Amino acid sequence: MTSLRAVLFDLDGVLTPTAEVHMRAWERLFAPYCQERGLAPYTSADYFAHIDGKPRYDGVAAFLASRGVELPRGTAEDAPGEDTVSALGNRKDAIVNRMFDEEGIAPYPGSVRFLDAVTAAGAQVAVVSSSRNTPAVLAASGLADRFDVVVDGNVAAREHLAGKPAPDTYLRAAALLGVPAEQSVVVEDALSGVQAGAAGPFGLVLGVDRGVGAQALVAHGADRVVGDLGELDASVLDAPAARAAEHHELGEQA
Repeated sequence: MTSLRAVLFDLDGVLTPTAEVHMRAWERLFAPYCQERGLAPYTSADYFAHIDGKPRYDGVAAFLASRGVELPRGTAEDAPGEDTVSALGNRKDAIVNRMFDEEGIAPYPGSVRFLDAVTAAGAQVAVVSSSRNTPAVLAASGLADRFDVVVDGNVAAREHLAGKPAPDTYLRAAALLGVPAEQSVVVEDALSGVQAGAAGPFGLVLGVDRGVGAQALVAHGADRVVGDLGELDASVLDAPAARAAEHHELGEQA
């Protein structure tokens, strides 16, 4: 009997290679910003440590804090610029949307195969992403009609849900599917994402290593890590949820 009945997918880096596009967009924003101000150079390590998986403005604030820079938070209506956290975040949004238009988006083939397998096995599925660009990315990648439940940055803002690494957005997605969190799988490639899975009573937290490192994903809460979701099939749903719970307990004791 299947013990896991829902699969909750992060978007960028799990279903689509947009995480790589986001990485380059952040570099285009912060590399010149740091150079112009005499700050320590921006590197890909900054993306994984301070930005990956977080709501956009939180990522801006975390990176700036790592360089000892304090800016007013501002509002979501701020014009793209550099005078507030929100203005910088909106500037990054403009950069990444231009890149999406120029480069297009195609989902990971292995992720589509895994999505096909779990849905064919009867699992319900949802997308849980910090990005406010989620509807556009799902539409551009041809995946929009595969998900009736999407909890993204827009939903989080509207419903006042805490972003990752808090588990709130994943808990909301499970509730909308009508499946207990204990019978749900969280699939993430970001440290903040696997932390969100580990912070909730989810049945299984799957990490997808797109560059952050398998050991880091496990250390932050992943029960199992793969390099590509194409390595898995629907048998992952047969893993007893209790095994994941035991894993988390052991992790907390270590």
